[in-house]
Amino acid sequence: MTDRTLSASPLPVARSLFVLSLLYGGMTVIAGVLAYKQFAIGPLVVESGILAFLLLVVISSTVSQLHGKAAADRLVLWGFLPLAVSIGLIWLVLALPPSPDMPSENIAAFSLVHGQTPRIMAAGPVAYGVSLLLNVWIFDRLRGRGDGGGFWLMARGAIASAISQAVDTLIFITLAFYGEFPIGNLLVGQAIAKIVLSFVLVPFLIAGAVALARRMDGLQS
Repeated sequence: MTDRTLSASPLPVARSLFVLSLLYGGMTVIAGVLAYKQFAIGPLVVESGILAFLLLVVISSTVSQLHGKAAADRLVLWGFLPLAVSIGLIWLVLALPPSPDMPSENIAAFSLVHGQTPRIMAAGPVAYGVSLLLNVWIFDRLRGRGDGGGFWLMARGAIASAISQAVDTLIFITLAFYGEFPIGNLLVGQAIAKIVLSFVLVPFLIAGAVALARRMDGLQS
């Protein structure tokens, strides 16, 4: 190996890819925590983790649009790292003895929020991996030979998100709760709510994210 090889500068990383990757990792971690609260918009009742999950869809679609499907697939796969580390830390903290000065109601609340059953803990990563990779695949396939921008960019985002969110709901609820109680109504209700949000929010978020990312890369150059 020559001195020239050792001193060679690393390949530059697009600013947008760097920033979006940071946001992506954070959303994989926080999605499970937010899921403990449900909110209602009219007749739709949705667990709050969908907001972080929709941002994962937006970020992965934006990376696919600007940096290619391979980069988006790597982003989804690397997302397992912060997800796994956060799950490991949660288990560790739950196992550690609480401080005697900590109020008992705080201990109970922490355990309630973070003490998920192993079945739910396993269902989350499986649903995440399948649905996000599916989202990237559909989004890329719908692109065609052109740029796939403009209104078609928003339409591709909505279609890919709606399908992947329906699959995510099917996988997660089935793996987490099948056999515990009837899941039919929960499956239908959550799928409808997520599909509606995919068409209402995702197209505009993707268009905004792509525009912002292009602006960041333009400033970088």
